[in-house]
Amino acid sequence: MLTLSRLLFAFLSLLILSTTFSARGAERKVLVSDFGKTKDGAAVSRFVLTNNKGVEAVIISYGATLVSLKVPGRDGKLSDIVLGYDTLDAYEAGTSFFGATIGRYGNRIAAGQFSLDGTAFHLPKNDGPNTLHGGVRGFNKRIWTGADHSRADAQVLEMTYTSADGEEGFPGTLTAVVTFTLPAETNELRIDYSAKTDKDTVVNLTNHSYFNLSGDPSKEILDHQLLLRAAKFTPVDSTLIPTGELRAVSGTPFDFNKATAIGARINQDDEQLKFGKGYDHNWVLTRTDQKGLQLAAEVFEPTSGRVLEVLTTEPGLQFYSGNFLDGSAKGKGGQPYNHRTGLCLETQHFPDSPNHANFPSTELKPGQTYRTTTVLRFSSRK
Repeated sequence: MLTLSRLLFAFLSLLILSTTFSARGAERKVLVSDFGKTKDGAAVSRFVLTNNKGVEAVIISYGATLVSLKVPGRDGKLSDIVLGYDTLDAYEAGTSFFGATIGRYGNRIAAGQFSLDGTAFHLPKNDGPNTLHGGVRGFNKRIWTGADHSRADAQVLEMTYTSADGEEGFPGTLTAVVTFTLPAETNELRIDYSAKTDKDTVVNLTNHSYFNLSGDPSKEILDHQLLLRAAKFTPVDSTLIPTGELRAVSGTPFDFNKATAIGARINQDDEQLKFGKGYDHNWVLTRTDQKGLQLAAEVFEPTSGRVLEVLTTEPGLQFYSGNFLDGSAKGKGGQPYNHRTGLCLETQHFPDSPNHANFPSTELKPGQTYRTTTVLRFSSRK
């Protein structure tokens, strides 16, 4: 027979175990708070995902935007490695797409037009003669709805936006879902994209985070060492529209099959570099599995030791070296984001694919589901 003291001890043990379990369960939940209201009066939410390693990802419902991402360096110190703003007003006024989910069509569409099923569609031109990142008010300027789908092993935030038929000139009502997953024990942020439509349309979703792995956005990213698993890239014309050619990177400044400092060749006398004012091109990823996740890129920052690996199911990746940052954008803490203080690695289908039959198709039909996945995996080197 159990003595009273043993019964009391058993009860207290169960109570402690229950409390611990509940606390751990609470830790797996996404923290939600207000991030203000838009000029139109729409409420914007702020979602904070954390894991047991201290990694923290902050996402707002305005543009399903990644506003902060804190990861450790070789010394274990956490730093925010993405560019962004402190306020909603700045995101509304901003034109650099910091951290945003991009759609309906990421990257450029030539002359703001394409044909689908024999019908011509005309889009607003917001990048010289072309359409960039979905038009004047793309998915980055829309309010998404967030839902917490966290599990015991991960915090999971699902963001949904329904784009009306004809919005920014695109056909079909498109429901897009972007799911951010931060595993409890792994330093990686997984981004799953899906979409469905009620009419034939085109879709190309991506995330437009600017990374500076040093954690100090006053520093240029030219010493970051980049590896890109790609044997070809898509050269562009003077307006940054692909010519349709798939050009070998071998022997050019676009060969990053061996890790190379971004600044090593960026100022070479090369027509493509002049067109982009640096790197602003799509690489054709070398894939052995056409559907599964594969390593596309790796970036190493020697001062902090931080390493970013980008894995994706996508056929292409846009590497942008922050060439149009000019200090006019004042970021977190009032920090001006100067020339080449952030880099983008936008996993994607190719720019202007609707106008190039030889590029992987971006068409989506009713009854089909668009699905892509990108994983940002973080570590450090000594």
